[in-house]
Amino acid sequence: MGGFGELGLNDHLLARLAEAGLAEPTPIQAQAIPAALAGRDLLGLAQTGTGKTAAFGLALVQRLMRIGKPPAPGTARSLVLVPTRELAAQVGRALSGFAKGSHIKVLWVAGGTSMGRQEERLAPGIDILVATPGRLIDLLKRQAVTLDAVRNLVLDEADHMLDLGFGPGLERIGRQLPAKRQVLMFSATMPPQIEALAQGWLSDPVRIAVAPPGRPAEKLSQAVHFTSGRAKAALLRTYLDGHPGERALVFARTKDGAGKLAALLTHWGIAAEPIHGDRTQTERSAALEGFRSGTTLVLVATDLAARGIDIPGVGHVYNYDLPATAEAYVHRIGRTARAGAEGRAISLCAPAEMEALAAIETALGQKLAVAGGTPHAAAPSTPGPRREGRKPRVKPSRPGPRRGR
Repeated sequence: MGGFGELGLNDHLLARLAEAGLAEPTPIQAQAIPAALAGRDLLGLAQTGTGKTAAFGLALVQRLMRIGKPPAPGTARSLVLVPTRELAAQVGRALSGFAKGSHIKVLWVAGGTSMGRQEERLAPGIDILVATPGRLIDLLKRQAVTLDAVRNLVLDEADHMLDLGFGPGLERIGRQLPAKRQVLMFSATMPPQIEALAQGWLSDPVRIAVAPPGRPAEKLSQAVHFTSGRAKAALLRTYLDGHPGERALVFARTKDGAGKLAALLTHWGIAAEPIHGDRTQTERSAALEGFRSGTTLVLVATDLAARGIDIPGVGHVYNYDLPATAEAYVHRIGRTARAGAEGRAISLCAPAEMEALAAIETALGQKLAVAGGTPHAAAPSTPGPRREGRKPRVKPSRPGPRRGR
C-alpha cells in the first residue's frame, strides 16, 4: 500500500498527517479518499477503529479549501451527522486538526451543551458542521442555520443512528437538503434498513467493504474467564493490577452497575470514572478527557460508549457484564486494537451468561480462548406453557426509513 501522497491529497493535509505521525493509509482510507475527492457518492462498510473519520474528513477539508470565499451567514457547506455527543466531539476535534492553518471553520453541535453558544458560532457561517440529528433539528427550528448551501453530506455510524431511533429525524433533515449534493455513508453493519437508507440517499455510490461486520480487528486477542458473579469485582481488580499504568475500558450492563463498579475501583486505589447516560455532559466530557490524558486509567462504561470513542492506547477491554448481542460485543472490543495497534479483550462470564457467550461465539465463528476458570453448565431451557393450537406472537420488524430526498 502506498502512502497518503499517492491518494491525491494536497501539501497542507500531508503536513497535518505528518505532524500526527500518520504515514500509511488504512484500507478504508486508501479506497475512500480518491473516490470522495472525485465527488462520488460512497457507501463504506467498515468496523469502528478502521480510520473512517480521516477517510471522509481529509477529502472534505481538501474540497472546501478550493473555495476562495467564506460561507454565507447562517449556512453550512458540509454536514456530518453522527449518533452521539461523544462522537460529535471526537469527529469535530479530528476535522479541526486536519483544517489547522487553513481558512476552514469546523463546528460540532450536540445536546447537553449551550444552544445559545452554538447559535452564535453558526451565525457567521460554517464550512463543516458536525451534528447529532436531534440538536440539528433544534437549531433548524430556531432558524439558527439553513442547509441550502450543503454540498457534502456524511452519515457516520448510520446503523447506530437508526438503532437510536433517528430515522424520522434523518428524513426531516433530508427534506431540507439540496438535491444536488455528495453523500458519504459509513456503517458497521448492513441490515435491510441501512440498504434502504442507502438507496434513498445515495446516487450510483462507490461501495467499499473492509473489516467485515462481526469480525474483530486482526491484532485483537480475545479470551473468556469463567467466574461467579460475586467474584467478578475482585477478579477484575487482579487483571487491572497486572497491567499498572495502562488504559483499560470496562463495560457494565447498567448505569447503576457502572457507577458502583467505578466507585469500588476508586476505593481500591484505581483511578476510575464511570460514563453513562445519567451523567451530565460536563461530567461525561471530563471523564473522557481524563481518560484521554491518562489521569484516569479505567473508564467504566455502559454500551453508550461502545461506539464512537476513539482514544489511542486503550490496551485492554474488559466485559464485566457480557452484552446481550454479538454485535454489541464486537463494538465494545473494537475500542482496543484500533488502527493496526494490538489489544486484548477479556470477558468475565458468570453462569447466567453462558447463553450470551454461546451467541457471541456462534456469531464470531470461533470459541474464545479460556483465560481462567471452568466453563459453567448451560442453564436448562424452561419455556412457559402455551395453549394448544395458539400460534406464538411474532414481534413485527421495524420498517426501514423512507427516502431522504
